[in-house]
Amino acid sequence: MTDRMPVPLFPLPNLVLFPGVALPLYVFEERYRALLRDVQASGEPFGIVRVLESSQESAKPFQERVSRVGTLAHLRQAQLHDDGTSTILVVGGERFEVQEFHLDQPYLSADVRLWPLDDSGVGAEAEHASARQVLAALLRLRPADSEEIRQGAPDDPLLMASFAANVLPLDGEQREEILRAPTVIDRLELLLGMVPSSAKTLN
Repeated sequence: MTDRMPVPLFPLPNLVLFPGVALPLYVFEERYRALLRDVQASGEPFGIVRVLESSQESAKPFQERVSRVGTLAHLRQAQLHDDGTSTILVVGGERFEVQEFHLDQPYLSADVRLWPLDDSGVGAEAEHASARQVLAALLRLRPADSEEIRQGAPDDPLLMASFAANVLPLDGEQREEILRAPTVIDRLELLLGMVPSSAKTLN
């Protein structure tokens, strides 16, 4: 799991994909149409990385304006439209680190190394307890959506962290900080620390 693997990259501004999260995307630029064709032909995932600076903000080359950490995106659905654009649905998979960017395709690509979460050593019970704390904070934060949150919240602590990262009002930098967390428990504790103070009332 430590070997490099070549991955097409789909950089997106202020977006971080988390494991288990379904993400719809509209593919309209020609370079990403080419990426989609290649992904469909290979059956392999592509990578989603966050754009750190836009071309209006910086004159740096594109590969220097995107994050070096991202998430594999597994294609689940693709609908081609008459104008050549596509609507696709991907699901987040493994986290990775970019080892080396490549510019030999119409789109940005890279050799990446998968970056699995470490074993925190605290045990499943502590992870589940932390996940329950995060869920309780979400329910206090958004009481009007409590039923929808309860129904959507996964039992698995890792997936609960992914769910919470999408529910909380976080910016791209905060989401990437969560993605970079070394363990599941670290990810959950970071999320608790990012909950607005109004929802941090103790049980």
